[in-house]
Amino acid sequence: MNTEKQPPTHNCFKWENLGDVKSGRGDLGMDMPVLVYRLMQYTMLDVLSRECGNQQANAYFRQAGYLAGAEFAKHALDLTVEFGGFVADLQKALKELKIGILRMESYVEDTGEIVLTVAEDLDCSGIPVTNETVCYYDEGFIEGILEAYTGEKYTVREIDCWANGDRVCRFRGTPV
Repeated sequence: MNTEKQPPTHNCFKWENLGDVKSGRGDLGMDMPVLVYRLMQYTMLDVLSRECGNQQANAYFRQAGYLAGAEFAKHALDLTVEFGGFVADLQKALKELKIGILRMESYVEDTGEIVLTVAEDLDCSGIPVTNETVCYYDEGFIEGILEAYTGEKYTVREIDCWANGDRVCRFRGTPV
């Protein structure tokens, strides 16, 4: 008999654990207000920041975003198409899921550096201006997507944000 304790499966993310939302929410449906998402996100960030400091909490959010982005790419995007098709597929998926409106500003094929914007961003569009960037989860999400597609590790940082007074979130991705 194996008495070694195994971690609970509900704490180990698997795409399948997202379940069949359509059948599970027959009356309420697939959508929910952005307010509810932000309520969860910002309260979780607040608790983590108080428990382990802002820098570590932001790092955790970036890690969670990375995991989500990598899994999202594997399960919701065609990773076999050429780059332009991939970007178009990503734009369509993000808009359909109401995550945001993606626009690629630049891509340097030789280096892999990419600059993109997300308008109407799920995480921050419409929040008060605080003169900071706040989309750590999005940074990780984009890192995970880019790595899943290219096979290369990326560092993605937000360079403009609604919280800085901009009307889009702008991200720069650089292969590591």
